[in-house]
Amino acid sequence: MNLKGRDFLKLLDFTPDEILYLVNLAAELKDKKKKGIPMDTLRGKNVALIFEKTSTRTRCAFEVAAHDLGMGSTYLDPSGSQIGRKESIADTARVLSGMYEGIEYRGFGQDIVEELAKYSKVPVWNGLTNEFHPTQMLADLLTIQEHFGVLKGIKLTYMGDARYNMGNSLMVTCAKMGMHFTACTTAKYFPEDALVDKCREIAKETGGSVTLTEDVKAGTEDADVIYTDVWVSMGEPDEIWTERIRELSPYQVNRAVMDNAGEKAIFMHCLPAFHDLNTKIGAELGARFGITELEVTDEVFESEQSRVFQEAENRMHTIKAVMLATLQ
Repeated sequence: MNLKGRDFLKLLDFTPDEILYLVNLAAELKDKKKKGIPMDTLRGKNVALIFEKTSTRTRCAFEVAAHDLGMGSTYLDPSGSQIGRKESIADTARVLSGMYEGIEYRGFGQDIVEELAKYSKVPVWNGLTNEFHPTQMLADLLTIQEHFGVLKGIKLTYMGDARYNMGNSLMVTCAKMGMHFTACTTAKYFPEDALVDKCREIAKETGGSVTLTEDVKAGTEDADVIYTDVWVSMGEPDEIWTERIRELSPYQVNRAVMDNAGEKAIFMHCLPAFHDLNTKIGAELGARFGITELEVTDEVFESEQSRVFQEAENRMHTIKAVMLATLQ
């Protein structure tokens, strides 16, 4: 499988075989890291990491993965780049691709990372946009494969706000890999019709399916994976919390949901999670709304069915696979 020079912007751009190749490459790299086998085959190369939205997992994953591969990395935080302000996206791409062998972008619209890729001479990797989160998807696939041994036929239910990057990306990923995706939420929070239709067409070819339901019992019954994310994304106004808590509380992942899915089900979350009040924002929300947990209960988050920290670690291994495959 030759992916050298390819951008990694969204999984819609990749075939199921290419996606599986990246997942299996990540598994191989993870095994070698655990055994202490060096993989610093990209010595002398450097990557630029543009973060218009800050992150813990994505930044650490890219920096550690680059270091393991022998590369240098430059982190550009929201105040450390002139992208889109004093310098156009096209000019930024041409400047950075003259100095670096790869560029990561984490920020806002998908159009930004697409334009970076259009004008860049080197691979561009999407660390997250409003619409898609492809590096998270590879980590999720690796986590699911490690647990179940297969991907095809797996039933994944996403609960909460399915309109943006996580709901979109999980639906695309399941359709591509012959998995069964269910968005379980109120209809207001379903993914856009056009993307749903596109994913259903893909699923016809792969043996997967796409289901949208407001019924928690039907949507989670016999699911292999129950997945959720925070109810309010970065950059959204604080007043949104009142609306989201009212409308999405029926779709909280709790013990009843996991019991309905069954003992075989695992819980996944891209993090960070509001499963207790041990954060500044969590404490503020607790005082404001009189609640102790939001999208997932602490009982489920800390349960034996939870795979969230294995999933978080896999961000690094799968990002390493993307960089190695597109640069070597």
